[in-house]
Amino acid sequence: MTASRTLKSTFAPNRRRFLKDVAATTALLAAGRQLLPQGAYAAASGPEVSGAKLGFIALTDAGPLFVAKEKGFFAKHGMPDVEVLKQSSWGTTRDNLVLGAAGNGIDGAHILTPMPYLITSGAVTQNNQPTPLSILARLNVAGQCISVGQEYAGLKLGVDATPFKAALAAKKGTGKEVKAANTFPGGTHDLWIRYWLAAGGIDPNSDIQTITVPPAQMVANMKVGTMDCFCVCEPWNHQLVNQGIGYTALTTGELWDKHPEKSFTLRTDFVEKYPKATKALLMAIMEAQMWCEDMGNKEELAQICAKRNWINAPFKDVVDRMKGNFDYGNGKVVENSPFIMHYWADNASYPFRSHDLWFLTEDIRWGYLPKNTDTKALLDRVNREDLWRETAKELGVSAIPDSTSRGIETFFDGKVFDPANPSAYLESLAIKRMV
Repeated sequence: MTASRTLKSTFAPNRRRFLKDVAATTALLAAGRQLLPQGAYAAASGPEVSGAKLGFIALTDAGPLFVAKEKGFFAKHGMPDVEVLKQSSWGTTRDNLVLGAAGNGIDGAHILTPMPYLITSGAVTQNNQPTPLSILARLNVAGQCISVGQEYAGLKLGVDATPFKAALAAKKGTGKEVKAANTFPGGTHDLWIRYWLAAGGIDPNSDIQTITVPPAQMVANMKVGTMDCFCVCEPWNHQLVNQGIGYTALTTGELWDKHPEKSFTLRTDFVEKYPKATKALLMAIMEAQMWCEDMGNKEELAQICAKRNWINAPFKDVVDRMKGNFDYGNGKVVENSPFIMHYWADNASYPFRSHDLWFLTEDIRWGYLPKNTDTKALLDRVNREDLWRETAKELGVSAIPDSTSRGIETFFDGKVFDPANPSAYLESLAIKRMV
C-alpha cells in the first residue's frame, strides 16, 4: 500500500465494508453463544489459563478493556478470571509490567504505543534492564487533544502554534517558568505536543520546559498553574473546558489524520507460554473494539467509562467527545467531527509496523533512543501483527490489511514520513535533539 495520506485527502472510511464486517462477525459470535455456554471456549479450545492481569490508565481509549470485562467477552473466550486493574500513571504501568503477575505486577496493559519498545530495549527501565513486550493490537486511532490554559484564550490557538511562541517568550521575560505537560517521556502524548510546538517554531528542549503528569491529574495541575499546555486523552481535555480552566487548541487528528495511539501489549513470556490464552484475550478485545465502534453504543460506552472503577469522571465530561461532538472552549464547536476516536473502523485495531516505525523515529528525533537503534530488529521483537491476522481470520474478520505498512503519511504541516526512508523524514525536521 503506497497511497499518501493527508489531512484533507485520506483513506475514506469504507462504511459499507465496516458494517458488513461487524455484522458478519456479530452473527458468528452470536452463533457461538448459541452453540456454546459462556466459558465453553476454554473446554473446546483450551486456553492454558483462565485469567490474566491487565493494567489500564483512566482514559477513554482503554474502553475496549472495560467493555471486554463488563460485557463478558473475556469470559466468553475462555478467560473468565481476567482482572482489569487501574494504574496510577504510565510509570506505574511500566514498573508493573517489569514485575509481571508472578511478581505482583501485571501480564499486559492498555499502553502508549512507544512504551513497549522503550521497555523492551531497556531505555526506560531501572538499570536499563530490558523486559520484552509484545504489541498484539492497536486499541484506537486519534482522540487525543492538546489543551492550553485560559490565560491564552485571546490567542485562540489551533494547529498553528506560531502565536504561542511570542506569548511564551513574553511570560518567560517576566521571570516566570513556562511548561508543557505530557504523560510519559517518549510516549504518544509527549510526541504529539513536541511535534505541535516544533512545527510552530517552539523548541521543546529550550523554549519551554517539558514535565510529566499522570493523565487524571492534568486538570488539577492546570488549575493551580503548574503548566501552560498539556496533551492527553479524554475525558480530561473536555473536563478542563467544562471547568472553565482552559480550552482545546486542537485534536491530535488535526496533526495527523487517523494517527495510531494506544496499543494492547502483553509480556512476551506470557505470549510464548500461553499462546491460546493470548489469542483468547485478543479475540475478546477485538470483539470489544467492534462494540465500542458502533455509534449506537456510544452513550452506554460513556456510561461505562465514567464509572468509579474505570475512569471515575462525570458522565458529562465523557459523552460528547465520545460521540464526536467537540466544544473546544474557545468559541469553536464541531459536531460529528471527522477526528473522532475510532476503535475499529479505518483498520484502527491493526498494529501497522509502519506506524510503530514512526514512533521509533520520533523517539530517535528527541533523544529517547540512540541514532544507531536497529529499528527493524526492535520491530521484529515487539510487533506481533502476525498474531492479529491469525486471530482476525478466526473471528471471521474480512477487512484485514494487505500490507504491514499504511504507506506514506503526510502531516498537517506538509512533512512526509515514508516508512521506506525514515532518515529523509528526520533530515527534513528543523528542530530535534538526537544523541
